[in-house]
Amino acid sequence: MKEKKSTFGWIFSFAGQKKSGYIASVILAVIGAAFQILPFFVMAQVIGKLLAGNKDLAGYLIDCAVMAAFWLLRVLFHSLSTAQSHKATFAVLGNIRKQGLAKLAKMPLGDVQAKGSGELKNILVERVDSIEPTLAHAIPEMSSNAAVALATLIYLFVIDWRMALASLITFPLGMVFFMLMMAGYEKNYARTVAATNTLNDTAVEYIGGIEVIKAFGKAKNSYEKFVIAAKECAQSYIDWMNKSNFYFTFAMNIMPATLLSVLPIGGLLLKNGTLTPEKFVLIVILSMGLITPIIGCMKFTDDLAKVGTIISQVTDILTAPELSRPETDTESPQGSTVELRDVHFGYNDAEVLHGIDLVFPEGTVNALVGPSGSGKSTIAKLIASFWDVGSGSITVGGADIRSISAEHYNKLVAYVSQDNFLFDNTVRENIRMGRPDATDAEVEQAARDCGCYDFIMSLENGFNTQVGSGGGHLSGGEKQRISIARAMLKNAPIVILDEATAYTDPENEAIIQESVARLVRGKTLIVIAHRLSTIVDADQIVVVNDGCIEATGTQAELLQACPLYETLWNAHIASRDSAEGGADRA
Repeated sequence: MKEKKSTFGWIFSFAGQKKSGYIASVILAVIGAAFQILPFFVMAQVIGKLLAGNKDLAGYLIDCAVMAAFWLLRVLFHSLSTAQSHKATFAVLGNIRKQGLAKLAKMPLGDVQAKGSGELKNILVERVDSIEPTLAHAIPEMSSNAAVALATLIYLFVIDWRMALASLITFPLGMVFFMLMMAGYEKNYARTVAATNTLNDTAVEYIGGIEVIKAFGKAKNSYEKFVIAAKECAQSYIDWMNKSNFYFTFAMNIMPATLLSVLPIGGLLLKNGTLTPEKFVLIVILSMGLITPIIGCMKFTDDLAKVGTIISQVTDILTAPELSRPETDTESPQGSTVELRDVHFGYNDAEVLHGIDLVFPEGTVNALVGPSGSGKSTIAKLIASFWDVGSGSITVGGADIRSISAEHYNKLVAYVSQDNFLFDNTVRENIRMGRPDATDAEVEQAARDCGCYDFIMSLENGFNTQVGSGGGHLSGGEKQRISIARAMLKNAPIVILDEATAYTDPENEAIIQESVARLVRGKTLIVIAHRLSTIVDADQIVVVNDGCIEATGTQAELLQACPLYETLWNAHIASRDSAEGGADRA
Protein backbone atom coordinates (compact mmCIF):
# COMPACT_ATOMS: atom_id res chain seq x y z
CA MET A 1 0.00 0.00 0.00
CA LYS A 2 1.45 3.35 -1.03
CA GLU A 3 1.31 6.13 1.45
CA LYS A 4 -0.48 9.17 0.08
CA LYS A 5 1.95 12.00 0.60
CA SER A 6 2.79 15.07 -1.41
CA THR A 7 6.19 15.16 -3.05
CA PHE A 8 7.53 17.64 -0.51
CA GLY A 9 5.93 15.75 2.38
CA TRP A 10 7.67 12.59 1.19
CA ILE A 11 10.99 14.44 0.96
CA PHE A 12 10.61 15.83 4.48
CA SER A 13 9.91 12.34 5.83
CA PHE A 14 13.45 11.34 4.84
CA ALA A 15 15.16 14.58 5.83
CA GLY A 16 15.49 13.69 9.52
CA GLN A 17 17.53 16.30 11.38
CA LYS A 18 18.21 18.03 8.05
CA LYS A 19 14.62 19.32 7.82
CA SER A 20 15.96 22.55 9.29
CA GLY A 21 18.22 22.78 6.24
CA TYR A 22 15.22 22.94 3.92
CA ILE A 23 13.49 25.46 6.20
CA ALA A 24 16.62 27.62 6.28
CA SER A 25 16.87 27.29 2.50
CA VAL A 26 13.33 28.64 2.05
CA ILE A 27 13.92 31.54 4.47
CA LEU A 28 17.18 32.50 2.77
CA ALA A 29 15.52 32.20 -0.65
CA VAL A 30 12.70 34.55 0.37
CA ILE A 31 15.21 37.08 1.76
CA GLY A 32 17.10 36.82 -1.52
CA ALA A 33 13.84 37.42 -3.38
CA ALA A 34 13.30 40.60 -1.35
CA PHE A 35 16.67 41.89 -2.52
CA GLN A 36 15.58 41.04 -6.06
CA ILE A 37 12.50 43.26 -5.69
CA LEU A 38 14.11 46.21 -3.88
CA PRO A 39 16.00 47.49 -6.96
CA PHE A 40 12.62 48.21 -8.56
CA PHE A 41 11.80 50.65 -5.76
CA VAL A 42 15.12 52.39 -6.34
CA MET A 43 14.47 52.35 -10.07
CA ALA A 44 11.10 54.00 -9.49
CA GLN A 45 12.85 56.83 -7.67
CA VAL A 46 15.39 57.17 -10.49
CA ILE A 47 12.61 57.37 -13.09
CA GLY A 48 10.82 59.99 -11.02
CA LYS A 49 14.00 62.07 -10.78
CA LEU A 50 14.64 61.80 -14.51
CA LEU A 51 11.12 62.84 -15.44
CA ALA A 52 11.37 65.73 -12.96
CA GLY A 53 14.55 66.92 -14.68
CA ASN A 54 16.90 66.12 -11.77
CA LYS A 55 20.53 66.28 -12.98
CA ASP A 56 22.27 65.25 -9.73
CA LEU A 57 24.87 62.79 -11.11
CA ALA A 58 26.18 61.89 -7.66
CA GLY A 59 22.67 60.95 -6.57
CA TYR A 60 22.24 58.70 -9.59
CA LEU A 61 25.58 57.01 -8.88
CA ILE A 62 24.47 56.33 -5.32
CA ASP A 63 21.22 54.86 -6.62
CA CYS A 64 23.18 52.60 -8.99
CA ALA A 65 25.48 51.52 -6.15
CA VAL A 66 22.47 50.68 -3.98
CA MET A 67 20.93 48.58 -6.77
CA ALA A 68 24.26 46.81 -7.29
CA ALA A 69 24.46 46.10 -3.54
CA PHE A 70 20.94 44.67 -3.58
CA TRP A 71 21.93 42.46 -6.54
CA LEU A 72 25.04 41.19 -4.71
CA LEU A 73 22.99 40.47 -1.60
CA ARG A 74 20.48 38.61 -3.72
CA VAL A 75 23.29 36.45 -5.17
CA LEU A 76 24.71 35.86 -1.68
CA PHE A 77 21.42 34.74 -0.15
CA HIS A 78 20.61 32.60 -3.18
CA SER A 79 23.98 30.85 -2.82
CA LEU A 80 23.44 30.30 0.91
CA SER A 81 19.94 28.98 0.24
CA THR A 82 21.17 26.54 -2.41
CA ALA A 83 23.98 25.32 -0.15
CA GLN A 84 21.50 24.53 2.63
CA SER A 85 19.13 22.71 0.28
CA HIS A 86 21.99 20.65 -1.18
CA LYS A 87 23.13 19.52 2.27
CA ALA A 88 19.58 18.53 3.18
CA THR A 89 19.09 16.77 -0.16
CA PHE A 90 22.21 14.65 0.20
CA ALA A 91 20.91 13.59 3.63
CA VAL A 92 17.55 12.68 2.02
CA LEU A 93 19.20 10.59 -0.70
CA GLY A 94 21.38 8.85 1.87
CA ASN A 95 18.40 8.04 4.08
CA ILE A 96 16.38 6.73 1.13
CA ARG A 97 19.18 4.34 0.22
CA LYS A 98 19.79 3.29 3.82
CA GLN A 99 16.11 2.54 4.37
CA GLY A 100 15.88 0.83 0.98
CA LEU A 101 18.80 -1.49 1.73
CA ALA A 102 17.51 -2.15 5.25
CA LYS A 103 14.14 -3.04 3.74
CA LEU A 104 15.70 -5.48 1.26
CA ALA A 105 17.29 -7.32 4.18
CA LYS A 106 13.83 -7.78 5.74
CA MET A 107 11.98 -8.79 2.57
CA PRO A 108 11.52 -12.42 1.52
CA LEU A 109 14.34 -13.45 -0.78
CA GLY A 110 11.86 -14.43 -3.47
CA ASP A 111 10.47 -10.89 -3.64
CA VAL A 112 13.97 -9.44 -3.93
CA GLN A 113 14.93 -11.91 -6.65
CA ALA A 114 11.70 -11.20 -8.54
CA LYS A 115 12.68 -7.55 -8.89
CA GLY A 116 16.19 -8.45 -10.04
CA SER A 117 19.48 -6.89 -8.99
CA GLY A 118 19.57 -4.68 -12.10
CA GLU A 119 16.17 -3.12 -11.40
CA LEU A 120 16.90 -2.61 -7.70
CA LYS A 121 20.27 -1.02 -8.48
CA ASN A 122 18.63 1.22 -11.07
CA ILE A 123 16.01 2.42 -8.57
CA LEU A 124 18.19 2.82 -5.46
CA VAL A 125 21.28 4.18 -7.23
CA GLU A 126 20.67 5.79 -10.63
CA ARG A 127 17.04 6.86 -10.26
CA VAL A 128 17.39 8.08 -6.68
CA ASP A 129 20.52 9.97 -7.73
CA SER A 130 18.63 11.54 -10.65
CA ILE A 131 16.25 13.40 -8.30
CA GLU A 132 19.11 15.26 -6.57
CA PRO A 133 19.09 18.33 -8.89
CA THR A 134 15.32 18.68 -8.53
CA LEU A 135 15.28 18.34 -4.74
CA ALA A 136 18.27 20.62 -4.28
CA HIS A 137 16.97 23.39 -6.54
CA ALA A 138 13.18 23.12 -6.55
CA ILE A 139 12.68 24.13 -2.92
CA PRO A 140 14.83 27.31 -2.85
CA GLU A 141 14.14 28.38 -6.43
CA MET A 142 10.39 27.78 -6.31
CA SER A 143 10.26 29.65 -3.00
CA SER A 144 12.21 32.62 -4.31
CA ASN A 145 10.38 32.72 -7.65
CA ALA A 146 6.99 32.52 -5.94
CA ALA A 147 8.01 35.29 -3.52
CA VAL A 148 9.24 37.53 -6.36
CA ALA A 149 6.09 36.98 -8.43
CA LEU A 150 3.79 37.61 -5.45
CA ALA A 151 5.67 40.72 -4.31
CA THR A 152 5.76 42.10 -7.85
CA LEU A 153 2.03 41.51 -8.32
CA ILE A 154 1.21 43.17 -4.98
CA TYR A 155 3.40 46.14 -5.92
CA LEU A 156 1.58 46.42 -9.26
CA PHE A 157 -1.79 46.44 -7.50
CA VAL A 158 -0.51 49.14 -5.14
CA ILE A 159 0.56 51.28 -8.10
CA ASP A 160 -2.55 50.71 -10.25
CA TRP A 161 -4.95 47.80 -9.96
CA ARG A 162 -6.09 48.17 -13.57
CA MET A 163 -2.56 47.76 -14.91
CA ALA A 164 -1.95 44.87 -12.52
CA LEU A 165 -4.86 43.00 -14.08
CA ALA A 166 -3.68 43.98 -17.56
CA SER A 167 -0.27 42.44 -16.86
CA LEU A 168 -1.95 39.08 -16.12
CA ILE A 169 -4.00 38.79 -19.32
CA THR A 170 -1.46 36.68 -21.26
CA PHE A 171 -0.88 34.27 -18.37
CA PRO A 172 -4.15 32.24 -18.57
CA LEU A 173 -3.83 32.09 -22.36
CA GLY A 174 -0.37 30.58 -22.05
CA MET A 175 -1.59 28.22 -19.34
CA VAL A 176 -4.09 26.69 -21.76
CA PHE A 177 -1.22 25.60 -24.01
CA PHE A 178 0.81 24.49 -21.00
CA MET A 179 -1.99 22.20 -19.82
CA LEU A 180 -2.32 20.76 -23.33
CA MET A 181 1.41 20.07 -23.24
CA MET A 182 1.08 18.20 -19.92
CA ALA A 183 -1.85 16.07 -21.12
CA GLY A 184 -0.94 12.39 -21.09
CA TYR A 185 2.22 13.08 -19.11
CA GLU A 186 2.06 9.93 -16.95
CA LYS A 187 1.48 7.68 -19.97
CA ASN A 188 4.31 9.24 -21.98
CA TYR A 189 6.73 9.20 -19.07
CA ALA A 190 5.85 5.60 -18.23
CA ARG A 191 6.69 4.64 -21.82
CA THR A 192 10.11 6.30 -21.63
CA VAL A 193 10.83 4.64 -18.28
CA ALA A 194 9.85 1.21 -19.61
CA ALA A 195 11.94 1.72 -22.75
CA THR A 196 14.92 2.85 -20.68
CA ASN A 197 14.61 -0.16 -18.37
CA THR A 198 14.47 -2.48 -21.39
CA LEU A 199 17.58 -0.84 -22.79
CA ASN A 200 19.38 -1.22 -19.45
CA ASP A 201 18.39 -4.89 -19.16
CA THR A 202 19.46 -5.60 -22.74
CA ALA A 203 22.80 -3.88 -22.22
CA VAL A 204 23.45 -5.83 -19.00
CA GLU A 205 22.44 -9.08 -20.72
CA TYR A 206 24.70 -8.35 -23.70
CA ILE A 207 27.73 -7.48 -21.56
CA GLY A 208 27.15 -10.24 -19.00
CA GLY A 209 26.67 -12.89 -21.68
CA ILE A 210 29.40 -11.75 -24.04
CA GLU A 211 31.37 -14.98 -23.51
CA VAL A 212 28.42 -17.17 -24.51
CA ILE A 213 27.48 -14.81 -27.34
CA LYS A 214 30.96 -15.07 -28.87
CA ALA A 215 31.28 -18.81 -28.24
CA PHE A 216 28.04 -19.58 -30.09
CA GLY A 217 28.35 -16.93 -32.78
CA LYS A 218 25.29 -14.97 -31.63
CA ALA A 219 26.95 -11.55 -31.65
CA LYS A 220 24.86 -10.30 -34.58
CA ASN A 221 21.51 -11.37 -33.10
CA SER A 222 22.35 -10.05 -29.63
CA TYR A 223 23.62 -6.76 -31.02
CA GLU A 224 20.47 -6.34 -33.10
CA LYS A 225 18.40 -6.87 -29.96
CA PHE A 226 20.39 -4.13 -28.24
CA VAL A 227 20.03 -1.78 -31.24
CA ILE A 228 16.26 -2.33 -31.33
CA ALA A 229 16.03 -1.51 -27.62
CA ALA A 230 18.16 1.61 -28.10
CA LYS A 231 16.02 2.79 -31.02
CA GLU A 232 12.80 2.19 -29.09
CA CYS A 233 14.19 4.14 -26.15
CA ALA A 234 15.17 7.06 -28.37
CA GLN A 235 11.86 6.92 -30.25
CA SER A 236 9.85 7.07 -27.01
CA TYR A 237 11.50 10.39 -26.18
CA ILE A 238 11.21 11.71 -29.75
CA ASP A 239 7.49 10.89 -29.91
CA TRP A 240 6.89 12.60 -26.58
CA MET A 241 8.80 15.71 -27.64
CA ASN A 242 6.97 15.84 -30.97
CA LYS A 243 3.62 15.74 -29.16
CA SER A 244 4.47 18.42 -26.63
CA ASN A 245 6.86 20.77 -28.45
CA PHE A 246 4.12 22.68 -30.31
CA TYR A 247 2.21 23.49 -27.12
CA PHE A 248 5.42 24.19 -25.19
CA THR A 249 6.54 26.77 -27.76
CA PHE A 250 3.25 28.66 -27.59
CA ALA A 251 3.05 28.48 -23.79
CA MET A 252 6.58 29.79 -23.24
CA ASN A 253 6.10 32.65 -25.70
CA ILE A 254 2.58 33.79 -24.83
CA MET A 255 2.80 33.78 -21.02
CA PRO A 256 5.70 36.26 -20.64
CA ALA A 257 4.44 38.55 -23.43
CA THR A 258 2.87 40.97 -20.92
CA LEU A 259 3.65 44.00 -23.07
CA LEU A 260 0.98 42.85 -25.54
CA SER A 261 -1.63 43.95 -23.02
CA VAL A 262 0.27 46.41 -20.82
CA LEU A 263 1.37 48.81 -23.58
CA PRO A 264 -2.00 49.40 -25.30
CA ILE A 265 -4.00 49.54 -22.05
CA GLY A 266 -1.36 51.67 -20.34
CA GLY A 267 -1.19 53.97 -23.34
CA LEU A 268 -4.95 54.43 -23.26
CA LEU A 269 -4.94 55.24 -19.54
CA LEU A 270 -1.98 57.58 -20.05
CA LYS A 271 -3.85 59.38 -22.83
CA ASN A 272 -6.93 59.71 -20.62
CA GLY A 273 -4.80 61.20 -17.88
CA THR A 274 -5.65 58.51 -15.34
CA LEU A 275 -2.09 57.17 -15.27
CA THR A 276 1.08 59.22 -14.76
CA PRO A 277 4.10 58.73 -17.02
CA GLU A 278 6.28 57.75 -14.02
CA LYS A 279 3.88 54.98 -12.99
CA PHE A 280 3.47 53.85 -16.60
CA VAL A 281 7.23 53.37 -17.10
CA LEU A 282 7.58 51.58 -13.75
CA ILE A 283 4.62 49.28 -14.51
CA VAL A 284 6.12 48.38 -17.89
CA ILE A 285 9.40 47.41 -16.19
CA LEU A 286 7.67 45.45 -13.42
CA SER A 287 5.32 43.63 -15.78
CA MET A 288 8.23 42.29 -17.81
CA GLY A 289 9.55 40.62 -14.65
CA LEU A 290 6.20 39.32 -13.38
CA ILE A 291 5.68 36.15 -15.41
CA THR A 292 9.30 35.01 -15.71
CA PRO A 293 9.52 33.81 -12.06
CA ILE A 294 6.14 32.09 -12.44
CA ILE A 295 7.52 30.22 -15.46
CA GLY A 296 10.55 29.42 -13.32
CA CYS A 297 8.23 27.66 -10.88
CA MET A 298 6.35 25.91 -13.66
CA LYS A 299 9.54 24.53 -15.18
CA PHE A 300 9.87 22.33 -12.12
CA THR A 301 6.48 20.74 -12.90
CA ASP A 302 8.06 18.19 -15.22
CA ASP A 303 10.89 17.46 -12.79
CA LEU A 304 8.50 17.09 -9.85
CA ALA A 305 6.34 14.72 -11.90
CA LYS A 306 9.42 12.58 -12.55
CA VAL A 307 10.24 12.70 -8.84
CA GLY A 308 6.69 11.51 -8.20
CA THR A 309 7.27 8.48 -10.44
CA ILE A 310 10.54 7.66 -8.67
CA ILE A 311 8.83 8.13 -5.30
CA SER A 312 6.28 5.52 -6.38
CA GLN A 313 9.04 3.06 -7.31
CA VAL A 314 10.92 3.61 -4.04
CA THR A 315 7.68 3.37 -2.07
CA ASP A 316 6.96 0.01 -3.71
CA ILE A 317 10.19 -1.24 -2.14
CA LEU A 318 9.78 0.46 1.24
CA THR A 319 6.21 -0.78 1.69
CA ALA A 320 6.81 -4.33 0.40
CA PRO A 321 5.81 -7.16 2.76
CA GLU A 322 8.47 -8.26 5.23
CA LEU A 323 9.24 -11.57 6.83
CA SER A 324 7.32 -11.48 10.09
CA ARG A 325 9.88 -11.82 12.86
CA PRO A 326 9.80 -10.50 16.45
CA GLU A 327 12.45 -8.14 17.80
CA THR A 328 13.16 -10.67 20.56
CA ASP A 329 12.40 -14.38 20.77
CA THR A 330 8.87 -15.28 21.82
CA GLU A 331 9.91 -18.95 21.88
CA SER A 332 13.38 -20.20 22.80
CA PRO A 333 14.82 -23.04 20.71
CA GLN A 334 16.16 -25.99 22.68
CA GLY A 335 18.77 -27.70 20.53
CA SER A 336 19.11 -27.80 16.74
CA THR A 337 16.58 -30.40 15.59
CA VAL A 338 14.77 -29.09 12.50
CA GLU A 339 11.20 -30.19 11.83
CA LEU A 340 8.82 -29.37 8.97
CA ARG A 341 5.14 -29.97 9.68
CA ASP A 342 2.67 -30.09 6.78
CA VAL A 343 4.56 -27.36 4.92
CA HIS A 344 2.97 -25.91 1.80
CA PHE A 345 4.66 -23.23 -0.29
CA GLY A 346 4.35 -21.69 -3.73
CA TYR A 347 5.68 -19.05 -6.10
CA ASN A 348 3.22 -16.60 -7.68
CA ASP A 349 0.21 -18.61 -6.46
CA ALA A 350 1.59 -21.86 -7.96
CA GLU A 351 2.22 -24.35 -5.14
CA VAL A 352 5.57 -26.16 -5.39
CA LEU A 353 5.69 -27.92 -1.99
CA HIS A 354 2.74 -30.04 -0.96
CA GLY A 355 2.40 -31.01 2.70
CA ILE A 356 6.06 -31.64 3.57
CA ASP A 357 6.68 -33.50 6.84
CA LEU A 358 10.35 -33.95 7.76
CA VAL A 359 12.58 -34.22 10.81
CA PHE A 360 16.33 -33.52 10.76
CA PRO A 361 17.55 -34.69 14.19
CA GLU A 362 20.14 -32.67 16.05
CA GLY A 363 23.73 -33.54 15.20
CA THR A 364 22.90 -35.63 12.11
CA VAL A 365 23.97 -35.44 8.47
CA ASN A 366 20.95 -35.18 6.18
CA ALA A 367 20.79 -35.06 2.40
CA LEU A 368 18.05 -33.80 0.08
CA VAL A 369 18.14 -35.41 -3.36
CA GLY A 370 15.81 -35.55 -6.32
CA PRO A 371 15.33 -34.49 -9.92
CA SER A 372 15.96 -30.89 -10.95
CA GLY A 373 13.04 -28.68 -9.93
CA SER A 374 11.71 -31.17 -7.41
CA GLY A 375 11.81 -28.64 -4.54
CA LYS A 376 15.08 -29.50 -2.79
CA SER A 377 16.48 -25.96 -2.78
CA THR A 378 13.10 -24.52 -1.84
CA ILE A 379 13.00 -26.70 1.29
CA ALA A 380 16.53 -25.60 2.20
CA LYS A 381 15.71 -21.92 1.70
CA LEU A 382 12.55 -22.20 3.79
CA ILE A 383 14.63 -23.68 6.60
CA ALA A 384 17.10 -20.81 6.15
CA SER A 385 14.12 -18.43 6.55
CA PHE A 386 14.47 -16.86 3.11
CA TRP A 387 10.68 -17.14 2.78
CA ASP A 388 7.78 -17.80 5.11
CA VAL A 389 5.85 -21.01 4.56
CA GLY A 390 2.46 -20.70 2.91
CA SER A 391 0.97 -22.95 5.57
CA GLY A 392 2.26 -25.40 8.12
CA SER A 393 5.33 -24.68 10.24
CA ILE A 394 9.08 -25.12 10.55
CA THR A 395 10.56 -25.50 14.01
CA VAL A 396 14.13 -25.41 15.28
CA GLY A 397 14.70 -26.89 18.71
CA GLY A 398 10.93 -27.04 19.14
CA ALA A 399 10.44 -23.30 18.47
CA ASP A 400 8.61 -22.03 15.39
CA ILE A 401 11.19 -20.08 13.38
CA ARG A 402 8.64 -17.26 13.04
CA SER A 403 8.89 -16.77 16.80
CA ILE A 404 12.69 -16.37 16.73
CA SER A 405 14.23 -12.95 16.10
CA ALA A 406 16.03 -12.53 12.77
CA GLU A 407 19.29 -11.68 14.55
CA HIS A 408 19.16 -14.82 16.70
CA TYR A 409 18.10 -17.08 13.84
CA ASN A 410 20.95 -15.79 11.70
CA LYS A 411 23.34 -17.13 14.35
CA LEU A 412 21.63 -20.53 14.33
CA VAL A 413 21.88 -21.23 10.59
CA ALA A 414 24.80 -21.10 8.14
CA TYR A 415 23.73 -21.30 4.49
CA VAL A 416 25.96 -21.92 1.46
CA SER A 417 24.13 -21.37 -1.81
CA GLN A 418 24.90 -23.02 -5.13
CA ASP A 419 25.28 -19.45 -6.45
CA ASN A 420 28.25 -18.37 -4.37
CA PHE A 421 28.72 -14.63 -4.03
CA LEU A 422 31.98 -13.11 -2.86
CA PHE A 423 32.42 -9.42 -2.16
CA ASP A 424 35.07 -7.31 -3.87
CA ASN A 425 37.48 -7.69 -0.98
CA THR A 426 40.31 -9.98 0.08
CA VAL A 427 39.96 -13.73 0.50
CA ARG A 428 40.56 -13.26 4.23
CA GLU A 429 37.75 -10.73 4.67
CA ASN A 430 35.31 -12.80 2.62
CA ILE A 431 35.88 -15.77 4.93
CA ARG A 432 35.81 -13.54 8.01
CA MET A 433 32.25 -12.45 7.13
CA GLY A 434 31.15 -15.72 8.72
CA ARG A 435 32.28 -14.33 12.08
CA PRO A 436 33.49 -10.70 11.96
CA ASP A 437 35.35 -10.96 15.28
CA ALA A 438 37.41 -13.99 14.16
CA THR A 439 41.20 -13.68 14.31
CA ASP A 440 43.45 -14.18 11.29
CA ALA A 441 44.53 -17.50 12.75
CA GLU A 442 40.91 -18.67 13.03
CA VAL A 443 40.21 -17.61 9.45
CA GLU A 444 43.23 -19.53 8.19
CA GLN A 445 42.33 -22.60 10.27
CA ALA A 446 38.82 -22.61 8.76
CA ALA A 447 40.44 -22.56 5.32
CA ARG A 448 42.64 -25.52 6.27
CA ASP A 449 39.68 -27.47 7.61
CA CYS A 450 37.76 -26.88 4.37
CA GLY A 451 40.66 -27.93 2.17
CA CYS A 452 41.19 -24.55 0.53
CA TYR A 453 44.28 -23.32 2.40
CA ASP A 454 46.76 -24.57 -0.21
CA PHE A 455 45.03 -23.01 -3.20
CA ILE A 456 44.60 -19.72 -1.30
CA MET A 457 48.33 -19.64 -0.51
CA SER A 458 49.07 -20.26 -4.20
CA LEU A 459 47.29 -17.01 -5.10
CA GLU A 460 49.40 -13.93 -5.76
CA ASN A 461 48.91 -12.40 -2.32
CA GLY A 462 47.60 -15.41 -0.43
CA PHE A 463 44.79 -14.53 1.96
CA ASN A 464 45.20 -10.85 1.05
CA THR A 465 44.36 -11.46 -2.62
CA GLN A 466 41.49 -9.35 -3.95
CA VAL A 467 38.81 -11.68 -5.34
CA GLY A 468 37.21 -9.07 -7.63
CA SER A 469 33.57 -8.13 -7.99
CA GLY A 470 31.44 -11.18 -7.27
CA GLY A 471 34.64 -13.24 -6.89
CA GLY A 472 35.34 -12.83 -10.59
CA HIS A 473 39.08 -13.52 -10.18
CA LEU A 474 38.41 -17.05 -8.89
CA SER A 475 36.99 -20.19 -10.47
CA GLY A 476 33.57 -21.54 -9.53
CA GLY A 477 35.10 -24.30 -7.43
CA GLU A 478 37.40 -21.90 -5.60
CA LYS A 479 34.49 -19.61 -4.76
CA GLN A 480 32.53 -22.63 -3.54
CA ARG A 481 35.24 -23.68 -1.12
CA ILE A 482 35.73 -20.16 0.24
CA SER A 483 31.97 -19.93 0.82
CA ILE A 484 32.08 -23.22 2.74
CA ALA A 485 34.98 -21.93 4.85
CA ARG A 486 32.97 -18.79 5.58
CA ALA A 487 29.95 -20.84 6.67
CA MET A 488 32.04 -23.13 8.84
CA LEU A 489 33.80 -20.21 10.53
CA LYS A 490 30.35 -18.97 11.54
CA ASN A 491 30.09 -22.07 13.75
CA ALA A 492 26.29 -22.17 13.57
CA PRO A 493 24.58 -25.28 15.00
CA ILE A 494 22.68 -25.81 11.71
CA VAL A 495 24.55 -25.87 8.39
CA ILE A 496 22.83 -25.94 4.98
CA LEU A 497 24.93 -26.73 1.90
CA ASP A 498 22.97 -26.18 -1.32
CA GLU A 499 24.72 -28.16 -4.10
CA ALA A 500 27.94 -28.04 -2.06
CA THR A 501 30.04 -29.88 -4.66
CA ALA A 502 28.48 -28.40 -7.77
CA TYR A 503 31.76 -26.94 -9.05
CA THR A 504 34.28 -29.41 -7.63
CA ASP A 505 36.22 -32.15 -9.36
CA PRO A 506 36.31 -35.75 -8.02
CA GLU A 507 39.47 -35.08 -5.99
CA ASN A 508 37.95 -32.08 -4.23
CA GLU A 509 34.72 -33.99 -3.58
CA ALA A 510 36.60 -36.22 -1.18
CA ILE A 511 38.40 -33.26 0.41
CA ILE A 512 35.15 -31.37 0.99
CA GLN A 513 33.42 -34.49 2.25
CA GLU A 514 36.14 -35.11 4.82
CA SER A 515 36.33 -31.47 5.92
CA VAL A 516 32.55 -31.13 6.22
CA ALA A 517 32.36 -34.34 8.27
CA ARG A 518 35.05 -32.97 10.59
CA LEU A 519 33.70 -29.45 10.92
CA VAL A 520 30.01 -30.25 11.46
CA ARG A 521 30.55 -32.85 14.13
CA GLY A 522 27.77 -32.27 16.66
CA LYS A 523 25.88 -29.96 14.26
CA THR A 524 22.77 -30.52 12.19
CA LEU A 525 23.87 -30.68 8.55
CA ILE A 526 21.49 -30.49 5.58
CA VAL A 527 23.11 -31.10 2.19
CA ILE A 528 21.65 -30.82 -1.30
CA ALA A 529 23.70 -32.69 -3.88
CA HIS A 530 23.46 -34.00 -7.43
CA ARG A 531 26.66 -36.00 -6.91
CA LEU A 532 25.16 -38.72 -4.78
CA SER A 533 28.55 -40.27 -4.02
CA THR A 534 29.23 -37.37 -1.65
CA ILE A 535 26.32 -38.24 0.65
CA VAL A 536 26.40 -42.04 0.83
CA ASP A 537 27.31 -41.91 4.53
CA ALA A 538 24.52 -39.48 5.46
CA ASP A 539 22.40 -40.43 8.47
CA GLN A 540 19.27 -39.63 6.46
CA ILE A 541 18.68 -39.17 2.76
CA VAL A 542 15.40 -37.52 1.74
CA VAL A 543 14.18 -38.11 -1.81
CA VAL A 544 12.09 -35.18 -3.07
CA ASN A 545 9.96 -35.48 -6.19
CA ASP A 546 7.52 -32.93 -7.59
CA GLY A 547 7.21 -31.06 -4.30
CA CYS A 548 6.53 -34.18 -2.22
CA ILE A 549 8.63 -36.54 -0.12
CA GLU A 550 9.13 -39.72 -2.11
CA ALA A 551 11.10 -41.60 0.54
CA THR A 552 13.56 -41.24 3.42
CA GLY A 553 16.28 -43.55 4.69
CA THR A 554 19.94 -44.44 4.44
CA GLN A 555 21.78 -45.17 1.20
CA ALA A 556 21.29 -48.93 1.55
CA GLU A 557 17.62 -48.63 2.51
CA LEU A 558 16.76 -46.36 -0.41
CA LEU A 559 18.54 -48.53 -2.97
CA GLN A 560 16.29 -51.36 -1.84
CA ALA A 561 13.02 -49.51 -1.36
CA CYS A 562 12.97 -46.41 -3.61
CA PRO A 563 13.01 -46.90 -7.40
CA LEU A 564 13.51 -43.17 -8.01
CA TYR A 565 16.60 -43.06 -5.80
CA GLU A 566 17.95 -46.19 -7.48
CA THR A 567 17.47 -44.49 -10.86
CA LEU A 568 19.23 -41.34 -9.67
CA TRP A 569 22.08 -43.40 -8.21
CA ASN A 570 22.58 -45.46 -11.36
CA ALA A 571 22.55 -42.31 -13.49
CA HIS A 572 25.16 -40.73 -11.23
CA ILE A 573 27.43 -43.80 -11.33
CA ALA A 574 27.14 -44.01 -15.12
CA SER A 575 27.96 -40.32 -15.46
CA ARG A 576 30.95 -40.62 -13.13
CA ASP A 577 32.29 -43.71 -14.91
CA SER A 578 31.91 -41.97 -18.25
CA ALA A 579 33.80 -38.93 -17.00
CA GLU A 580 36.58 -41.08 -15.54
CA GLY A 581 36.82 -43.13 -18.74
CA GLY A 582 37.12 -39.96 -20.78
CA ALA A 583 39.85 -38.70 -18.48
CA ASP A 584 41.77 -42.00 -18.82
CA ARG A 585 41.58 -41.86 -22.63
CA ALA A 586 42.79 -38.28 -22.55
